[in-house]
Amino acid sequence: MTFDDASIKKILLDGSYVTEEDMARAEVQAKKSRVSIVESLLNQDLLTKNLLGQSIAESLGVPYADLDRNPPPQEQTLKIPQDVAEKWRVVLFAEKKTGPVITTDDPEKKDLVKGIQEVFPKKKITLAFSLPEDIDAILSQYRKSLETRFSKIIEGQKRIAPEIIEEILSDALSYHASDIHFEPQQKEILVRFRVDGVLQEAGRLQREHYENILNRIKVQSHLRIDEHTSAQDGSMRFEKGDRVVDLRTSVVPTVEGEKVVLRVLAAYVQGFNLADLGFSARNQAIVEEAANKPFGMILSTGPTGSGKTTSLYALLKLLNQPDVNVTTIEDPVEYKMLGINQIQVNAQTNLTFAKGLRSIVRQDPDIILVGEIRDEETAEIAVNAALTGHLLLSTFHANNAATAIPRLLEMKAEPFLLASTLQVVIAQRLARKICEHCRHSTSAFPKGIPASSKKILDKYLGTKNVTLYQGKGCPACSNTGYRGRTALFELIQITPEMQELILKSPSTLEIWRLARKQGSTSLFEDGIEKVKSGVTSLDELLRVAEIPTDSTLS
Repeated sequence: MTFDDASIKKILLDGSYVTEEDMARAEVQAKKSRVSIVESLLNQDLLTKNLLGQSIAESLGVPYADLDRNPPPQEQTLKIPQDVAEKWRVVLFAEKKTGPVITTDDPEKKDLVKGIQEVFPKKKITLAFSLPEDIDAILSQYRKSLETRFSKIIEGQKRIAPEIIEEILSDALSYHASDIHFEPQQKEILVRFRVDGVLQEAGRLQREHYENILNRIKVQSHLRIDEHTSAQDGSMRFEKGDRVVDLRTSVVPTVEGEKVVLRVLAAYVQGFNLADLGFSARNQAIVEEAANKPFGMILSTGPTGSGKTTSLYALLKLLNQPDVNVTTIEDPVEYKMLGINQIQVNAQTNLTFAKGLRSIVRQDPDIILVGEIRDEETAEIAVNAALTGHLLLSTFHANNAATAIPRLLEMKAEPFLLASTLQVVIAQRLARKICEHCRHSTSAFPKGIPASSKKILDKYLGTKNVTLYQGKGCPACSNTGYRGRTALFELIQITPEMQELILKSPSTLEIWRLARKQGSTSLFEDGIEKVKSGVTSLDELLRVAEIPTDSTLS
């Protein structure tokens, strides 16, 4: 069951869950940020998930079952057979003397009670409402191991390769994996998923079945099945039900056989907005101000897999209007967005970033996204494009925001041109979010932190009554304690003082000292705020961000 903005607005106002004034504020922000009214209300803390669920349940005339705060034990959940639970999207929330309380995200679905009555014959069924994402989290408890499903497929002796691939891809999507690895070992094939930036074992395959699986992946990716000694790259599409997912395929030979990695590419950008990505109010205001200028350059820096492209597409979502021409050149096109022109780099036809960018400039664009500035030629064209009336967004490999400017100068970008075109530099890292279903507070610091680092941490956290947060591990997060990711950000705004400094070809330290004076905070400091608020854990922050030294704090 889905509700549009008009329905949600009526439900919330009729039930007095928000005031007219708050709703008006949310509508203004929703229009500005191009998000739904619900997202706007949640982002501004004008509404909580709990109140949202209660309001919808009240409008449907059923109780609200808060699966987020009160998840039923797994043994209770599994009393409803998997096929019934998944077909009707139902969870056994409670067992009472009068009968079971069944919660679902669509209590008005036709024949729902009739479908559940077979599981609970002659019992009175009470329906309740839960939010769709909470239903999904509980239904994940039904997952069996991949090996169990592999064995069942192999026993059937029919279409083994297609069915195994489908099970692996379905599992990867349900875990929100970004990459799927098939790694040949001496006796078996290890299947691993990268979930929230961390690789984890998903299952193992016998080697005798791998050749057929490998060949099928190659055929679907339009690769040569008779080539076993060279690296090959391609793409394939996976369709299941209403879901269509594009995957980028990479095959490389190893001493134990051919290793395959499938990168899961998002189909269409939907819920992107800057607040959801993890921008603080100050940083979001700086980025939006730069994005609303008619020309200039916005750079997103960080290592591979740090979410740079995602941040730039969140900006594009704000800027993509019917009266502007938006064109991108990327390698590969990872997100598809309606209303913009997207170009794929193609080495075989010599369509490089530099050559593609030269052509784009002649296409009368208002906004240009360059997937990455990799060389001097691309840097020169990008700076000149930003100077001649285009808003240019691009990614750049640099460890932090301050390093990006000297690196661009080393790539022969003229200091006076760079100073007049660069608007803001964003550095980012991705950190796993603590699972909301099993988050708990603790006062214990992670083990193994050096004494010198503890002194710096004490400056941020304090030594008295410090409250940290961790995830215990539950079915919703596959017992990892983490679910989803947020970004840590570091921004440098190019002020008139910073422009003067760039003209002198400054060092990284000189740039950062001026940025600090003007209010910039480091990746680590942004992460500390997310640790204090329980978004991520101190362990996770220390994994992805370097503890600053006294010199970087100055």
